[in-house]
Amino acid sequence: MKKVIRALSFVLVLLFVLASAACDNTTPDSNGGASNGSTSNGSTSNGSTSNGSTSDGAASNGNDSNGGASGDKGYHIGIVTLSTAQAEDELRGAEAVLKTFGDVRSGGIIQHVVMPDNFAQEQETVISSIAGLADDPLMKAIVVNPAVGGTAAAFNKIRESRDDIILIAGQPQDDPNLICRAADFCVDSDNFVRGYYDILRARNMGAKTFIHMSFPRHMSMETLSRRRNIYEEACKDLGLEFVFVTTPDPAGEIGIPGSQQAVYEMIPQLIDQYGKDTVFFTTNAAQHDPVIQRVAEFGAMFVCTDDVSPLVGYPTGLGVDLSAEAGDWEAIINKIEAAALEAGLSGRMGAFKYSLIFCHSDALARLAKDILDGVADSDRRAAIVKAYSDVTQSEWTAGNYTDASTGNELSNYYVMAQDVYIFGEGMSGVMSVPIPDKYYDIK
Repeated sequence: MKKVIRALSFVLVLLFVLASAACDNTTPDSNGGASNGSTSNGSTSNGSTSNGSTSDGAASNGNDSNGGASGDKGYHIGIVTLSTAQAEDELRGAEAVLKTFGDVRSGGIIQHVVMPDNFAQEQETVISSIAGLADDPLMKAIVVNPAVGGTAAAFNKIRESRDDIILIAGQPQDDPNLICRAADFCVDSDNFVRGYYDILRARNMGAKTFIHMSFPRHMSMETLSRRRNIYEEACKDLGLEFVFVTTPDPAGEIGIPGSQQAVYEMIPQLIDQYGKDTVFFTTNAAQHDPVIQRVAEFGAMFVCTDDVSPLVGYPTGLGVDLSAEAGDWEAIINKIEAAALEAGLSGRMGAFKYSLIFCHSDALARLAKDILDGVADSDRRAAIVKAYSDVTQSEWTAGNYTDASTGNELSNYYVMAQDVYIFGEGMSGVMSVPIPDKYYDIK
């Protein structure tokens, strides 16, 4: 009899343990994971990547630890950038969205991919990195910023199997007509408005010479080559000497350090040749560091960066630590201005107060989410302006890109603009000046 009682007791304990284990399996995880231990739709999705390689992480429903929207939305949004070496603002913008809405690996909706810095030599990797996001069945929007050459090919590859993904290009580097056919919409800086206004700003600051530094890869891009031609024409009309200087391509064989060193060594020689009342301009983000550093060292002039941002070039070039001011655009510009004034550059250096290229990651991802949630303004231009204004708490203007060969506007290619802040003086105020019609016809 005792043996029977012991056996029954053992069975009862065993049943209790099994029941407890079953209950544990239905308890949500710390990230608000899906019940019954399953992932959303029973599938896994990729997490953040580096140089095109992915690390897998299971998607889960509920809200993430950051309080952002999570897998319960039923979709994921991909953001593709370069690393901080080539595109720090773009990557920081992606990080801001990740912080708000969470990484797919922890139950969020954002998947971030980092392309190789030598993207010009690794086109296949670029294309596969972007197109690979479509392997996730929950992927419903992809933002590429900067949309380097090959983005259009990647978008076309995605369209072969997926027509349910919103494809967005920030700073497109493919031919405008090519990328517009592949993307749902594109957003870039209004380079043509800048082509006239940057020279007008330079003249008003007292410049006598405008030096444009670039390399063949950038000059093969329609948007940049047209702006270069507008710069040259505006210099003729406004009384400045235009000088074009070829620099090494940072995406080429010598890489970023070699290109930066070459520019660093060029600047003093060019100042000796053309004088201190010379404005320097470069089309490459990485080259801004040595340009601004040498301008400050030798007392030359600098109107603004190619990338519409106060975070490109100034921190390194002026030796400013902005870590404590991160996200506070007014505090950022004030600290940069203090360093510029200390270097004796009052009225001789300017900057954009807010980062357009940060917004190409942050604001466009938020806009994609609003579109997927059905709450975005049906007027696409108005929706873009609102998204950028919400992120920076500032005003932006937006128009449509005009095709160089036909003169027709591209309805899904939007261009953004803001005025430049001149250190020690305030906003340049030139954007109220009408641009002569002939500049819109320059190719």
